[in-house]
Amino acid sequence: MKTPDIRIIPGLISVFITLLIWFIAPVPDGVSANAWHLLALFVGTVVAIIGKAMPIGALAILAITLVALTGVTSDTPAGAIKDALSGFSNSLIWLIGIAIVISRGLAKTGLGNRIGYYFISLFGKKTIGIGYALAISELVIAPVTPSNTARGGGIIHPIMKSIATSFGSSPEEGTSRKIGHYLALVNYHINPITSAMFITATAPNPLIVKLISDATGANISITWGTWALAALLPGLVCIALVPLVVYAIYPPEIKSTPDAKTYAKSRLAEMGPMSYGEKVMVAVFALLLILWAGIPAMLFGADYAANTTAVAFLGLSVLLVTGVLSWDDVLKEKSAWDTVVWFSALVMMATFLNKLGLVQWFSTVVESNIEHLGFDWAISVVILVAIYFYVHYFFASTTAHITAMFAAFYAAGLALGAPPLYLGLLLAGASSLMMSLTHYATGTSPIIFGSGYVSMEDWWIMGFIMSVVNLAVWGIIGGLWWKVLGYW
Repeated sequence: MKTPDIRIIPGLISVFITLLIWFIAPVPDGVSANAWHLLALFVGTVVAIIGKAMPIGALAILAITLVALTGVTSDTPAGAIKDALSGFSNSLIWLIGIAIVISRGLAKTGLGNRIGYYFISLFGKKTIGIGYALAISELVIAPVTPSNTARGGGIIHPIMKSIATSFGSSPEEGTSRKIGHYLALVNYHINPITSAMFITATAPNPLIVKLISDATGANISITWGTWALAALLPGLVCIALVPLVVYAIYPPEIKSTPDAKTYAKSRLAEMGPMSYGEKVMVAVFALLLILWAGIPAMLFGADYAANTTAVAFLGLSVLLVTGVLSWDDVLKEKSAWDTVVWFSALVMMATFLNKLGLVQWFSTVVESNIEHLGFDWAISVVILVAIYFYVHYFFASTTAHITAMFAAFYAAGLALGAPPLYLGLLLAGASSLMMSLTHYATGTSPIIFGSGYVSMEDWWIMGFIMSVVNLAVWGIIGGLWWKVLGYW
C-alpha cells in the first residue's frame, strides 16, 4: 500500500494556525468577520505550501473545499461554491497552463537542446563564452516556457552538465572548480532574470498582473508586450552582468575552452537537420511572439489585437493539428494541470481577500509604519521592496511568497505615493529576482544545487551578491527606462 504524500507535522502546524486566527485572534477594527476567517484559511494554506504538507494541487483542492463549505465569501451555498470555483474562469491561469503544454514540444522535438548547443558552438571558445551561450539559450526559450524549473533545470542544466563533464569537471572527482562550479552558478543565476522578463516565463507572473489590476481598480492592466518592453533593458543588462560577476567572484580554473565548440558541433551533427517537429515549433514560437507582442495591432489597428490566452490556445491547436503534440501529450503534462488547479485556488482567495477589504487594511498597517520614518516615496519604496525581497529567505516557493505578500506591499507602496506602474514593475521584477537567494528559493534551485558543483556557502554568497546587483539594475536602470517609456 502506497504511503500518502502527506507531511504530518507541517499539516498540523497549518491547521493550528488556521484555527488560532479563526477562533482566538481578535478581529481588528475595520475588518469583517468573513474577511478575517478567509484570512485564516489563506494563511493556513500558505503555511501548508511553505511546509510542503501535501502537494500544492492537493492543498488547493482543500482550500477550494473549505471556502465553499464555510461560506466566508457568500451568504448562500450556491454563491459560496460559485465563488470557490471562480478562479478557474481567469484567462491568465489558462494562459500559463496552455503555455506549459506548448513548452513540452521543446523537449519532445529536441529543439531546446539544439538551441543550447547552437549558441555554445558560436560562443564556446572561452569559458565565459559558454556562460553567455547558456544565458542566451535561456533567454530565447523563456517567453514560451512558463516553468522556470523546466527551463533552467530540465533543459539548460543537462546541457551545462554535459559540457562540464566533457572537460573532466565533476563533484565526484573533486574537480568542480575546473569549469562546472562556474557554469552551474551562471546556469542558475540567469534563470531568475529570464523569469522576470516575460509574463509567460514563470507561473506566478500572471497572478502579479491580476493583483496589480485589482489594486488599481483595473486602471493598470499590464499586457504581455508592456511587461516584455519594460523588462527588456534591465533584463539584458542583468544577463550581461551575470557571467562577468560570477567570473570575478569565482573564476574557473579552465578559462579557454576550444573543445566546447567542437563538442557542441558534434552534438548538433548527431541531431542532424532540423526535424519536421522542430520546424513547426519554431513557426509556432514566432507566431506566439508576434501576436503576444501586439505587432498586428501596431501595424493594422486595434481591430487586429488578439487576446493573449486565445493566442496560446491557437499555438496549442497548431501543434495538435500538425501532430507535433498529441492529445496524449497534453494529458500527460501533469505540471500544466497541476498549475491550473493551484493557481485557480490562490487567485480566488487573493481576489476575495481584496474584495472583502483585508488587503487594504493590512497595506494601511504597513504603510503607516513606514510613513512614520518620515522618508519620501522613493526611499520608502526602497525599504518596502527590500523587505519584500529578502523575506524570501524564509520561503521555498515564489508562488507562496507572492500570494502572501504582493498585494499588501503593492497597496502600501501606492499609499506612500509611489507611481503605480513603476511600483508594480519593480515589485514584479523583485518577485522573480528573489529566486537568486538560496538553494531552496524555487524549483530550479534544488536541481542545480543537487548536482553538487556548488557548496551551500558559495551558493548563498553568490546569491546575495547577485540579489544586490539585480535589484540595483532593476530599480535604477529599469526605473530610468520606464521613465523614458512614459510609464511613470
